[in-house]
Amino acid sequence: MKHALAPILAGLLMTAPVAAQAPVRIGLSAPLSGPDAAFGLGLRQGAEQAVADLNRAAGGRPRFALVPADDAGDARQAVAIAKKFAADGVRLVIGPFESIAVAAATPVYEEAGALLVTPGATYTPLTGRGAWNLFRLAPSDAQQGRAAGAYLAKAFAGRRIAILNDRSTFGRGLAEAVSARLKEAGTPEVLFDGFPRGTRDLADLVGRLKAARVEAVYFGGLAPEAATLLRALREANLGATLVASDGILDPAFAAAVGPAGEGTVMTLPPDPPRLPEPKGGKAPARGPEAESVAASGYAAVELLAQALERARAADPKAGRVPEGRKLADALRSAPPLRTILGPVGFDSRGDRTGGTVALRIWRRTPDGRLDYAGNEVPGP
Repeated sequence: MKHALAPILAGLLMTAPVAAQAPVRIGLSAPLSGPDAAFGLGLRQGAEQAVADLNRAAGGRPRFALVPADDAGDARQAVAIAKKFAADGVRLVIGPFESIAVAAATPVYEEAGALLVTPGATYTPLTGRGAWNLFRLAPSDAQQGRAAGAYLAKAFAGRRIAILNDRSTFGRGLAEAVSARLKEAGTPEVLFDGFPRGTRDLADLVGRLKAARVEAVYFGGLAPEAATLLRALREANLGATLVASDGILDPAFAAAVGPAGEGTVMTLPPDPPRLPEPKGGKAPARGPEAESVAASGYAAVELLAQALERARAADPKAGRVPEGRKLADALRSAPPLRTILGPVGFDSRGDRTGGTVALRIWRRTPDGRLDYAGNEVPGP
């Protein structure tokens, strides 16, 4: 991490006055309780270590301080935290994690002139509403859908593809993004349909898929319905390849489909790097959920620190924390910023640019389990 932190601190130290100052506060709005608490813990641990590393690289001076707050993944609590941060003058914020919380809290942060880097929200319209202050590290649902569509267009060129969804906003958005990408490639789907969450009997739908002689099925939705669909396909002796998003990234999927899940293709963010070992201490134990987002929490701190550096360099009279729009301009400007995740850049909407989506294929392991880890999808 020395290569990423050194340029950040070089710029910060050059612009810092000699006299000691209170640290720049970075707010964290995350689900530290509730069903997504494991993710919130990972974000907090990653952000805390990044702040500690930045302060240590500055000779131990408290250049930054993390201010964590528990929004429990709830929109109303996220708004309350946003108002508290605004009242306290916290204008650099990581989170929230859930799309519904981001949608509710962003207008409060925007009015307060606060910059917001969300590590996890994927709902596509979030960055399409014109908010100048919102940036996200995770690929949007549309980015995942387009990546899946590109894969299908190449791997199944000239073959029959169906697109299904669970009729939720999430699932329909993914399906429509796949459909748009297939049409651009000149390989439109032969069937576009859906079924509500909780549906158990898919005999009629599978019959139509079989009559259409489909060889690949994209499903926009979550693990329970994906498992129901896949079992129904195999029971009907339809060997079509199932392609889905990380909505199926749930241990229940593998348990429910068993060997029938082998060959399923999934889009998801690239495997996150592990955090560097903390100096003078031992890394805390992290479960898979926390480990999957810890690096995003770390990178969010790096991005905010570098936004400060760039904005100050562009306007030395801007003060300790420049005006929010100047910070936003700094994040969008080229070249991409260096982080633990690699180079990170953003487009005009606030979506991350570059290789933000990976494809994995579920395979049976030697001990009989179904897993996707390390299984890159081969090129068509």
